[in-house]
Amino acid sequence: MSKADTNRMMFLVSIVARGKGKRYINMVAEKNIRMNLQSVGHGTATSEMMDILGLGTNDKDVVISVATQKDVSALLSELTKNLEGSVRYGGLLMVTKLSAINRLAAEVILRSRTESAEKEETRMTKGEGKFNLILIAVNEGFADDVMKTAKKAGATGGTVIRARQVGAELLEQFEEADLQEEKEIITILSPTATSGHIISAVNEEFGLRSAAKGVVCAVPVERALKI
Repeated sequence: MSKADTNRMMFLVSIVARGKGKRYINMVAEKNIRMNLQSVGHGTATSEMMDILGLGTNDKDVVISVATQKDVSALLSELTKNLEGSVRYGGLLMVTKLSAINRLAAEVILRSRTESAEKEETRMTKGEGKFNLILIAVNEGFADDVMKTAKKAGATGGTVIRARQVGAELLEQFEEADLQEEKEIITILSPTATSGHIISAVNEEFGLRSAAKGVVCAVPVERALKI
């Protein structure tokens, strides 16, 4: 792996049990992943499914991180080695590529790396291109209905994050637009084989021309593992 590859920036979405976010951030910080943002969310999987997966409560801490591929590879290698057959944080980690990041932020991340990060690298190829992270932003109050539609199209579960919209003037071109500031973001990890069905079904019923005023997009996930 070339130096350019190891310094490539990666985007991580970690969804862990409520109350474990701080401990998880402390753990990844020790692996030189120090640019982290924490929010809260609520899982949509049934209690029976949560018990089967061993993921515990539906209440979630959501951690969004940016780091170099080298540090992410080291983290994944450590998690795979030490968490085999167990779930320490009661959640899921998803990794995808960043297509761009402002230069100063990248420099801060690179300078924060320590000599302890100079370990043998492992390529993130397992499961590459097999999953998508679907992101659905709708007006407040529509998350449950969106998930019902998504599950009918093949989704097994998701996580809901509360948010507030900025730049609502972009939707003013739609005369019927209900420009609510309060939003719900539904995140769904889906195999690529079913992602298209989920996106089409949700967009047809909850798209921008509906009362939900939904925006739907998806990004490829390079790795996904229980944590």
